[in-house]
Amino acid sequence: MSGVGTRQRLLFISNGHGEDAIAAQLIARLPKSASVEAYPMIGSGKAYDGICPVVGPRASIASEGWRNVKGSLRRDIVNGGLMTIPPALKFLRAIRGRYDRIVVLGDMVGVLACLLTGNRDLVYIDVYKTGAARLYSGLERWAIARACKLVFCRADNLAEILRQGGIDARCAGNLMMDTIPRGDYDAASRRKHELAVTLLPGSRALTAESFALQVAALRRVPADLRPDVFVAVAGSVNSEELARSAGLSRAPMLSTEPDDLGMMGDGDLVIHLARGRAMGNLLDVSDLALSQAGTASIQALGLGRPVITFMNLRDRRSRFEDEQRLFGPARVVVDAEAGNVGMALTDLLRDAAERERLGQIGRERIGGPGALAAIVAALDLPASPE
Repeated sequence: MSGVGTRQRLLFISNGHGEDAIAAQLIARLPKSASVEAYPMIGSGKAYDGICPVVGPRASIASEGWRNVKGSLRRDIVNGGLMTIPPALKFLRAIRGRYDRIVVLGDMVGVLACLLTGNRDLVYIDVYKTGAARLYSGLERWAIARACKLVFCRADNLAEILRQGGIDARCAGNLMMDTIPRGDYDAASRRKHELAVTLLPGSRALTAESFALQVAALRRVPADLRPDVFVAVAGSVNSEELARSAGLSRAPMLSTEPDDLGMMGDGDLVIHLARGRAMGNLLDVSDLALSQAGTASIQALGLGRPVITFMNLRDRRSRFEDEQRLFGPARVVVDAEAGNVGMALTDLLRDAAERERLGQIGRERIGGPGALAAIVAALDLPASPE
């Protein structure tokens, strides 16, 4: 049989911008002998551009699956979120038997959808549960046992809970740390000051508002401490809207780097913009991050970069506190007010020893890479022909 005829067909199912980005990075590292398609259940799936074909119906909901904001589920339902379910289930029923392997990456949404539509023997990569707070419920264990052949967890205690139920569950590292995106952007050449900060304003509806507050906080930093500033712009975010929200002007792009989005500033503050797919390039040369993102915050902490974040009245306190149990002091939490954020930023910029202490805590709490190699090995794909 020809090489094309024996290619294994894989479908990756993800449900959110961060999950899409992780899955895309994983797919990019698979042997070329596999034929891979992706089904992003929520959003445009832009993270898969240039990586693999996207299949299935597109669904857009206000929250983009982000449940850290209070009332997000209710607003999704009121704004027609339930209408996105029938097309998704119809698609999943139609593809039964089409793929050699289905890989679900994210939370339980994809697993439950596959269970309802008769798709079984899943490889489930749980990047949602941390093992530090909520564990698997009885219903979740029941669904996983019936739908999944293999599960990769972020924590040993989560894998052990599933193994006690007869499920092949493993913990081989944090996949988020294997899949930090790095692109074509020379952040180091743009460094002018002693210190640098990366802004991660997120990828959802509150992104512009968060960015404006982050910029307002930077303006509170004393001139002698002003760092170089970078921002990772997610694919779903409009750079012009960011600039307007913060009262900044865009400067034309001068480099030929594909991931360079130019600069913005106000004559006093200069911010370098890069595509989200070059986020790792920015964090590699930064000392800390101001972040309202989900996955990107975890990756920053895992790289040893302390994160400053703010909580506003719309955040779900229970989810926020669950995350904080894992992150500990490595994520500095302040009120959503420019003065408070600016003070926390100034304190960390002044104190190298504290940055190092928090950075070490972050590395220990998040864990290192290793999951990617284990997942690729478990998929047992033939090597690409020479």
